[in-house]
Amino acid sequence: MTSQQPLHIHILGICGTFMGGLALIARELGYTVSGSDQNVYPPMSTQLEEQGIRLMNGYQAANLDCRPDLVVIGNALSRGNPEVEAVLNRNLPYISGPQWLAEHVLQKRWVLAVAGTHGKTTTTSMLSWILEFNGFKPGFLIGGIPLNFGISARLGESDFFVIEADEYDCAFFDKRSKFVHYRPRTAILNNLEYDHADIFENLDAIKKQFHHLVRTVPSEGLVIAPSCEQHIAEVLEMGCWTPMVKTAIGAEADWQAELIKADGSCFNVHFAGTDQGTVTWELTGQHNVYNALSALAAARHIGILPQDAIAALHQFQNVKRRMEVIVKTNGLTVYDDFAHHPTAIKTTLDGLRKQVGKEKILAIVEPRSNTMRLGVHTQSLAESLSEADQAVVYQPENLGWDLRQLLQYANNIQLCTDLEAIIQTIKAEAGGTCHILLMSNGSFGGIYQRLKTEL
Repeated sequence: MTSQQPLHIHILGICGTFMGGLALIARELGYTVSGSDQNVYPPMSTQLEEQGIRLMNGYQAANLDCRPDLVVIGNALSRGNPEVEAVLNRNLPYISGPQWLAEHVLQKRWVLAVAGTHGKTTTTSMLSWILEFNGFKPGFLIGGIPLNFGISARLGESDFFVIEADEYDCAFFDKRSKFVHYRPRTAILNNLEYDHADIFENLDAIKKQFHHLVRTVPSEGLVIAPSCEQHIAEVLEMGCWTPMVKTAIGAEADWQAELIKADGSCFNVHFAGTDQGTVTWELTGQHNVYNALSALAAARHIGILPQDAIAALHQFQNVKRRMEVIVKTNGLTVYDDFAHHPTAIKTTLDGLRKQVGKEKILAIVEPRSNTMRLGVHTQSLAESLSEADQAVVYQPENLGWDLRQLLQYANNIQLCTDLEAIIQTIKAEAGGTCHILLMSNGSFGGIYQRLKTEL
């Protein structure tokens, strides 16, 4: 670390998955790191404290009395926040997380970026593990905690850095998508749907940002995308100056998967018309088959043979909160899953249904994302729950959206405003065969810890 670099970085919004990962990397680079957040809870808080990072609960001007050399401001912070106002009033140097990462970590490295509305975290974790398994020792920053590593981010020991490339904005002072800063040499574009309704007016606005990403990939790089994703195709039609490879299941493409099991837990891989081997793993769902094909294609771009990448996938353990079994007792299995967009909910339930057959599935959803809170996906949310025998949708007091609208599109949904009632509904299933799927991108009122204790 040179004398010109700041010694103490203070991060606002440090417990978010991206900013928490950035904190770990900064600590590894030798910086003193502190941070504040209004939602300090595990697993991120535990991960940070174990690395000697000081956490402050709540945003206030006094948190800056330590006089940091640089403040990194997360995109959840806005004007009017007392700590943001103190940064500006005290004339402290500040920067967005993506820009800091680009300037201090990603420069001169081979960046492999994974973008898309769904599957970013899982695919980034797969790709990082493939590189690790094959001795590449990559750096990575992932919006979750991959079980193969136990941490969400690290600096790495090679020229390769794998990053989850989010289309969300950078900060209140930089409204570009995060991934515009990353300048990948290998870019995976998983899919594209309307999301983040709080910052994007429509789907075309998101397509524009994705095309900004495509514009940054060099002509000696590689763009990887599923052949069935029409919105991605429309982005690439705006202009692409980089070689492309396409993926598909049971159809013509550069990379093809042939399902051996309908639930996606076993499939053959073909590249350029040649059989490369069979993936057998614990993951389910066709979405994860597509994620795997993208990861295999990206790994080959840096020189990893498909057979060696497939061997890594056999030992891939997925990510915390991605169909993670948190309770298994007396015929009852409870899964924790991060799915919070109708398409992700639908594909997750479809994979589980194909795995468990006619056994009962109870889906419990907390519609917590900004897009969900705006009621944009009312009909598609109701329809996404069709594979569940019964679905419970949680409506907290501050949701700002009348969930009764869901009931006109499905007859297997019940609404609940009381977490205690949801817990009792789950406990009532004990003793019979039932798969209970909890889906939220937040803490769900601490329901996970309660269930682990009471079941």
